[in-house]
Amino acid sequence: MLKDTFNRQINYLRLSITDMCNLRCIYCQPLHRIKKKTHVELLSYEEVTRLAQLMSQLGIRRIRVTGGEPLIKRDILYLLKELGKIESLEEISLTTNGTKLSQFAPQLKDSGVKRLNISLGSLDKDRYAQMTGGGNLNDVLFGIKEALNAGLVPLKINVVIMQGINDDEIVLFARLTLDEPLYIRFIEFMPINQPMEVWIERYIPNQVLKRRLASYFTLIPINGLAGNTPVEYYKIKDSMGGIGFISPISDHFCSKCNRLRLTPDGHLRLCLGDDMETDLKTPLRNRASDDELKELIKEALKFRAKGHQFQLKVPKSRLMSAIGG
Repeated sequence: MLKDTFNRQINYLRLSITDMCNLRCIYCQPLHRIKKKTHVELLSYEEVTRLAQLMSQLGIRRIRVTGGEPLIKRDILYLLKELGKIESLEEISLTTNGTKLSQFAPQLKDSGVKRLNISLGSLDKDRYAQMTGGGNLNDVLFGIKEALNAGLVPLKINVVIMQGINDDEIVLFARLTLDEPLYIRFIEFMPINQPMEVWIERYIPNQVLKRRLASYFTLIPINGLAGNTPVEYYKIKDSMGGIGFISPISDHFCSKCNRLRLTPDGHLRLCLGDDMETDLKTPLRNRASDDELKELIKEALKFRAKGHQFQLKVPKSRLMSAIGG
């Protein structure tokens, strides 16, 4: 069982397999295009699987495969099937922007993926294209339809809300839950790789969104759905899905955080909001033993912070796409 110095149990790994993406969302890569890493800089699938196996032996029970955009990665289904062979893992899930989902949905189900999170910033075609650097909203909507048809339910839609950008769409997003088993999760805009003045202008706390939605719908709390996650869930009466609020800025949930992140180049990141990382790739390639690698992972947890300090210290070392948010 993995625990940090604040007695928080760690059983969830965000596994980023690429920092590249076919979109350029304004909340993820806003400043500049990242330089593509060479093949040798990234972990191979064999290295990824070995580290996942070792971390499962230490107590990791859930893995979420992320990017960048994981579905642009060659032979992604092979990796998912290899991860699925790790007996102690209870769940493998995946986060995607949905643009290629229609091509993969049935195969993802067959490969053992149990849950999907789809990142979607707008339901307006032109606004979506503007927010994503040219993305096609119809591709995502078709991908959502195919995922539902494949039985990847309940399906979670992550929406980063920004003041003056897409906050006028929250009611439209909420209505999606009425007739489909969709869970719309509103995520507060975080100041990662953002100029502080831009973040201050665009940030809007979830409590404001909740009050706005409450003026349109009766929001009924859903107890027990979130489990050990930082989501506050509600549903509209008689709806098939639900509405979630993830509030890392206005309502710190660090005391309940149960996750670590592994970057595409093999660094163990202890917190989304802290640049502290431990290099696992170098010892891995220098033929460190399984026990030595596990000891490095356990030693790294001694430096896991009590909580993030987004408002005081903004992480700068990586774009969101390179962290695996």
